[in-house]
Formats: sequence, C-alpha cells, structure tokens
Amino acid sequence: MTVVPYKEKQSGKKEQVAEMFNSISRKYDFLNHFLSLGIDILWRKKAIRLLKSDEPKEILDIATGTGDFAIESLRLNPDQVIGVDISEGMLEVGREKLKRKGLDDKIELRMGDSEKLLFDDNKFDAVIVSFGVRNFENLERGIADMYRVLKPGGKTVILEFSKPSKFPFKNIYNFYFKAILPKIGRLVSKDKAAYTYLPESVQAFPDGKNFLKVLEKVGFKNTRCKPLTFGISSIYIGEK
Repeated sequence: MTVVPYKEKQSGKKEQVAEMFNSISRKYDFLNHFLSLGIDILWRKKAIRLLKSDEPKEILDIATGTGDFAIESLRLNPDQVIGVDISEGMLEVGREKLKRKGLDDKIELRMGDSEKLLFDDNKFDAVIVSFGVRNFENLERGIADMYRVLKPGGKTVILEFSKPSKFPFKNIYNFYFKAILPKIGRLVSKDKAAYTYLPESVQAFPDGKNFLKVLEKVGFKNTRCKPLTFGISSIYIGEK
C-alpha cells in the first residue's frame, strides 16, 4: 500500500506530498536540523564529497526543498546547479535563503516533477537527491528519469533515511522515530500528518540492497551503498 501523508484524502501521493511540504515549509529547516541534532548537515557534506573527483559542471538537485543540498554542491565549483521540487512553498523559502546568502545567481530553483523532468536526455554530469526519493509516487519511474537526464559516465548520489538493524540502536531509533519525533514535529509545524508520515515513509522505503536493485534495474552500474550513523541514513551511488 502506498504511504501518504493525509490518509483521509483521495488525492494521489504526489499531490499530498506537495500539500504537506507547502504546509511545513516555513518550519522545515529548523525541524530538519533540530530533530536530527544537526547530523543531517554532516550527511550532506559527506555525500557531496563523493563527487569531488568527478568535478561535475552541471548538477541537478531533485526534490531540492529549500536548497540545502544544492548549496552544499557549490563546493564542487560547478558551472550550473538547478534544483527542482513539487512544493512551491519550499522553493519560495529556498529562494529567500539563496538571496540572503548571495547565491541566487549560482543556483536556479524551479518547480518540477521528479517523474517528468523537463530536461533533455544526457544533460547533467551529476544528479543528486537528499531525503526525497522515498516521496516519489512511482519510485522506479523517478529513478529512470534521473538516469535519462544524466550524461553517460555521469553519477547519481542519493542520500536517504534507512532502517538501523542492530540492537540496541535499532530499538532506540524506532522509539525516537515513532514516539518522540512526530510529537515534536506536530507541535512546531502544526501539521498533524507531516511527522507521522516521515517514519511511515521510511519504514515503507526499500533501503539498502533493495534500493540498489531499483537503481540497477533502470540501468545504473557500479552501484553501492554507504550506511551512515549506525544505519539511520545511507548514501547510494550509481553511474551511467
């Protein structure tokens, strides 16, 4: 069964995810860093460093949200970074952030559907995603479109939550994720569904070897998975 934020509504996952992120966009950055104790910032840095030797000049950041991963990718000194997202609320916050940081001439944020990317085939040297692929309505279709717009020899780097498997961290993680995180998220964001959806979507996501199989099915080669912080999240790499 597809996991959606608002179970009482009839709209599809894509529409519901956009509505949810529009709802929490103003609180998203604060909650992201607070609920992860700032570790998410380190995860993004580590993921981007994996592209350093590739020296990508054109980068696409999918499900860019407020643009944190796109901003981190500037460390690679690219010529162009484009971020796409289905939530106009998140993009608006992202554009304000870029303007504050004086980066609005370096990164372009656009409305965009991960499953119907409005770019030519073989356009980007790198396609990156942080905490976004589990929100795809059709995971395989979204990954296939990422593969399509990537240049031959290009690389994808995907950062996503995963499920710790070793005791006792697995138990501590599950308690925090299911009992504590939704309450704090609800209190701050005022959206009852958003931070209940988060643990549910992580639980439903095919992490580890199962996600590598999805990457390989659409054509990615030399795939690998790098677990981070006891397996709370993982970095996935694939080449075209």
